[in-house]
Amino acid sequence: MTLHSIVIQKLLSTKAHLGRRVAAHHFKQFTYGTRNGMAIIDSDRTLICLRTAVEFIAALAQQKARFMFVNTNSLWDEIIEQMTKKIGCYSPSMNLLWRSGGFLTNSHSPKKFRSRRKKICFGPTQPPDCVVVFDTDRKSSVILEADRLQIPIVSLVDSAMPLECYKKITYPIPANDSVQFVYLVCNLITKTFLLHQKSTASSVAQQEDTREQVERIEEGKSVNKDELLVLPYSLLPISPGVDRTEELLDKLAVLKFNGALGTNMGFHGPKSTIQICDGLTSLDLIVNQIEALHSKYRCSVPLLLMNTTTTHEDTVKLLEKYAKSNVDIHSLKQPQHKSSGGQSGEDELYPGHGAVFLSIMKSGTLDVLLSQGKEYILMVDSDNVAATIDPKILDHLIEKKIEYCIEVVPTAYDADFSNIGSRLQKFELAEIAQSSVKHSTEKFKLVDTGSLWVNLRAIKRLLDTDTLKIEDISVSKETAAGSAIRFFDRAIGVNVPHSRSLSLNKTSDLLLLKSDLYTCDEGVLVQNIARTNPENPVIELGPEFEKVSDLLSRFKSMPDIIGLDSLKVTGDVWFGAGITLKGRVTIAAKPGMKLEIPDGVVIENKDINGPSDI
Repeated sequence: MTLHSIVIQKLLSTKAHLGRRVAAHHFKQFTYGTRNGMAIIDSDRTLICLRTAVEFIAALAQQKARFMFVNTNSLWDEIIEQMTKKIGCYSPSMNLLWRSGGFLTNSHSPKKFRSRRKKICFGPTQPPDCVVVFDTDRKSSVILEADRLQIPIVSLVDSAMPLECYKKITYPIPANDSVQFVYLVCNLITKTFLLHQKSTASSVAQQEDTREQVERIEEGKSVNKDELLVLPYSLLPISPGVDRTEELLDKLAVLKFNGALGTNMGFHGPKSTIQICDGLTSLDLIVNQIEALHSKYRCSVPLLLMNTTTTHEDTVKLLEKYAKSNVDIHSLKQPQHKSSGGQSGEDELYPGHGAVFLSIMKSGTLDVLLSQGKEYILMVDSDNVAATIDPKILDHLIEKKIEYCIEVVPTAYDADFSNIGSRLQKFELAEIAQSSVKHSTEKFKLVDTGSLWVNLRAIKRLLDTDTLKIEDISVSKETAAGSAIRFFDRAIGVNVPHSRSLSLNKTSDLLLLKSDLYTCDEGVLVQNIARTNPENPVIELGPEFEKVSDLLSRFKSMPDIIGLDSLKVTGDVWFGAGITLKGRVTIAAKPGMKLEIPDGVVIENKDINGPSDI
């Protein structure tokens, strides 16, 4: 019996799969079907949502966040009381407050009120960072208040929950709220907290060793300019509140490099105009992301596009649909030179970031941004389509007065997150590969994602003093050592999740992005929650799929690759509609043979060389 089967049996024993006789339409995505008029909840979906919610709670617990556990069902009092005592969140004077719930919107000052048992309680002076609700149907008022304050909500949901309430829950857990299942959830939360407390105690000594290095960088003292201190994303402070986020975003501008052409994929035009997900291009994604921030927060984040003469005209046409957008979009032209090595003769941007800094300086854009109160600029590479505007990173940079920050990921996926991704480390710049090169795990330990945060006043200081010049920057085609990082006093790297680094260099990358593996949520690419392996499948396509037009013509529709580990296709192969690929799949058509994969087939862990192998 597999581990998955054991876990599912445990869920079934808690009666978590038993829904109600009424199943709301929006809840049907979590149901397996009906039996005797009663909705049956899919245990696999319950397991996925439960794991996601617990991972979120674990991430907050690591940052010592404040939690609010809301319960008004007396059947669960003892269970939740034991949980809060073990994890250190229990307070006899506050326990009645959590049971009576609510009062989030008035939490900025102490309040007296009477609970249901006629006892005086005092409300908290600060709102929680997360609200965990065990009986959602009874505490919809708490959900409304938490949503108004944009506090993340983890909650059990059943098949009869109204849509208005369901939409406000950040991490829903579809299940029957039986005593056994509530006990299981509380047990998982308890073990998560205890595990974090144990790991925190073991890492104290290590953090002490690296604290001096961090202080030296943040204080601007002399450090080795050929080394970079890399900070794990998990060690950043928790996400700032609404007011703080609005303040941070008003200090930010975004610059998108837009000089890359799609000629290596047979596409005539800028790479940023290729439709990658839900009919959207990478330019659409970044504009939609800023629009979503503007609608969610009262802020203004301008978007700068660094074009070349070969990409400017097509970009202007694409941006015509955003004429009435609330995003302030500016097009700039970076100094460029003719490619000496390529046969296409396309214009190339000058290497390094020095040319970018000089360009925005000479055009007057830098002075305009500073006059508008902007302090940082996020530079996004043209190849990375998964870049995210993260206020959490910006908050750390402003608080620690960091002048230069690059986002990196390990070259090899760190499955147990115990090596590079879990602790502060220093790396040689020669160990950080550019995102545009084919990196080696032996030579490089990190990869630059192409997202760069830079302090605008630091740029102006370097340019005004002639410290930063293009000719002074030694450039390597493989490493990030040739960048302008050496010229800044305070520079760090942030080891971000792999989901922040999705490149578009080949048609195999396009297949990943256009499949059901990714969806677009407010301009951010999100991996399908149904995929259990966080690492992307490895896809190799033959020369027959080299061009974008070839890829789109040879696939009648993009296959289901949620369960795919690797795919290798060579020869004259044509794919039908509704195909599902799982595990390790190799499809090789013999020379002179046209191999057609029929509609609706499921291929799992197979080597296919002809129709008889399907």
